Amino acid sequence: MRYLASSSLDIRQNLAIETYLMEHADLSEPILYFYINSPCIIVGRYQNVLAEINQQYVQDHNIILTRRTSGGGAVYDDLGNVSFSFITKDDGDAVGNFKRFTDPVIKALHQMGATGAAMTGRNDLTIAGKKFSGNAMHVENGRMFSHGTLMYDVDQTQIAKSLQVPADKLASKGVKSVKSRVTNLKPYFDEAYQHLTIEEFRDTLAKEILSVSDLKDAKTYQLTAADQAGIKQQADQYFNNWDWIYCNDPAYSLTRRQHFTAGTVEFDLDVAGGKIQAIQIHGDFFGQLPIDEVTTKLTGVTYTPAAVAAVFETLDVPSYFGKITKNELVDLLTKQPTTE
Repeated sequence: MRYLASSSLDIRQNLAIETYLMEHADLSEPILYFYINSPCIIVGRYQNVLAEINQQYVQDHNIILTRRTSGGGAVYDDLGNVSFSFITKDDGDAVGNFKRFTDPVIKALHQMGATGAAMTGRNDLTIAGKKFSGNAMHVENGRMFSHGTLMYDVDQTQIAKSLQVPADKLASKGVKSVKSRVTNLKPYFDEAYQHLTIEEFRDTLAKEILSVSDLKDAKTYQLTAADQAGIKQQADQYFNNWDWIYCNDPAYSLTRRQHFTAGTVEFDLDVAGGKIQAIQIHGDFFGQLPIDEVTTKLTGVTYTPAAVAAVFETLDVPSYFGKITKNELVDLLTKQPTTE
């Protein structure tokens, strides 16, 4: 088995490396790949972004958001987490066999003192009844990876804030995350492993899994210039691409309603492929022109603040909404909802 540890802390780069290796690397030997990420959220391939994250909080705190190619639920990562991936050929006994790939990780954790670590359910790793690792797979053309997270010292307050979706009337057809009690591994380790840097934790895991006392003795995978070019292409095409992150959202319906001094406005919209497919506008505001002229212009528009604002720039807003301003309307239609 060959070993690679990413030097990047950007989840988009790290997922691009993983995907590129799965598609193009020589997999005559499996690759054990580790990566560490700055604060980020990774939604599953079949999930709806708005149904999973507190979008306003994520934006305000510069948390990177991306979508992975594997299924499963949304995950929050930060510099207290290590992610691992086994990149290999599909030999007919790998797809869905999470135990095959998590057993070496569990064995390494046991060696560090977390003897209660175990696989529960189909793809979670838990200790003392709490989850510290979620796992997922992606298979393509006889090649695959099985990857997972390992919470060593993650800021759990950020998990609750960034993945807590505020109350709103959003009906999504996407796969919902299963909410679980989570924990860090750090308190369960022997004393010698409770004060590691995240890099030291990663390296300790790697040495245990690879059965070497020094990573200098491990067989490594070296990224070439051609690899780097291919990885950049992957990042641009997928993980750093708005269309990949949002246009893959399953269809959903959403209601946004707010009372202003000049009246109440309610937007009811259907969104699919990242665009407004249909919209209705209701309320007791005082407008003079037919409101269906507004709905016609908004239909088919990309559902982003910039695109919606561009539509309102073309409208004589007071003629449709009275004294409710353009900025108030754009904010209502596009902002992350808040709990009432």
